[in-house]
Amino acid sequence: MSALLTVDNVSKRFRGLVAVDRLSFEVEAGGIYAVIGPNGAGKTTLFNMIAGVFAPNGGAITFAGERIDGLTPDKICRRGIGRTFQIVRPFPALSVEDNVIVGALLHRHHVKDARMHALDVLRRLDLYDKRNQRASGLTLPDRKRLEVARALATDPKLLLLDEVMAGLRPTETDRMVSILKELNRETGLTILLIEHVMRAVMALAARILVLHHGAAIAEGAPAEVTRDPAVIHSYLGAEDV
Repeated sequence: MSALLTVDNVSKRFRGLVAVDRLSFEVEAGGIYAVIGPNGAGKTTLFNMIAGVFAPNGGAITFAGERIDGLTPDKICRRGIGRTFQIVRPFPALSVEDNVIVGALLHRHHVKDARMHALDVLRRLDLYDKRNQRASGLTLPDRKRLEVARALATDPKLLLLDEVMAGLRPTETDRMVSILKELNRETGLTILLIEHVMRAVMALAARILVLHHGAAIAEGAPAEVTRDPAVIHSYLGAEDV
C-alpha cells in the first residue's frame, strides 16, 4: 500500500506554546489509523492543519501526492478530505436528510443527484428512518452519526474523525465501530481518527500514533503501543483501557 497522507516534520506554534512539535507520520490508503494522547497533546491542532484551518509553521503535509499545507478548508475538502468535529453542530432547523444533502452538493450540481447520494449515506449510518426528523431533535448517538454522514456525503478519500464516540454508551460505541469497519471494508475509505475510547481504538485501528505535549512518543501496532512504558506512564495509566 502507498501513503495517502504524509505529515513531514510539521510544527504549529501559538505564540509561546508549541502545540505540535516536528511531527512526522504516514497514513496508508485504505487503512484505519488512530491518534491518541491526553487532552492538550495537540491532536485536534493536527487535524486542523490537515483540514486547512491552520497553516503549519514548518514542515509539509502531502495528500494523494500533492502538498496541501496552506490551502483553505474548502479546497482541501474538494480534494477529498472530510472531517467531523468534537462538538457536533448540525443545521438544527433542517431535516436529517437536508443536512446530508448540503454535503452531497459539494460534487453534485443537481439536488436530485445530491438527494440520492444523501439517502445512500443515511442508510449506511442507520439514519434512513429518521431522515425527515429535524436535526435538533436527535439523540446524542444519532447526532454523532449525522456528523459522520455529513462528512461522508462530501465523497472523501480520507475521513478525519474527531472523537465521534465520546459520550456514547458501550453498545452505541460498538454500533459506531461496526459502521466504520463496514465503510472501510466495502468502500476502501481511509480513516484517521482521534479517540479516547480505547475500546474503539483497539477494535478499529491497524496503527496508533501517541502524542504527548505535541510530539510523538510512540507509533505502531495497537498491541505494541499499549505495552510501551512511555505510553502507559503518560496516558494509558490514567485511562480505563
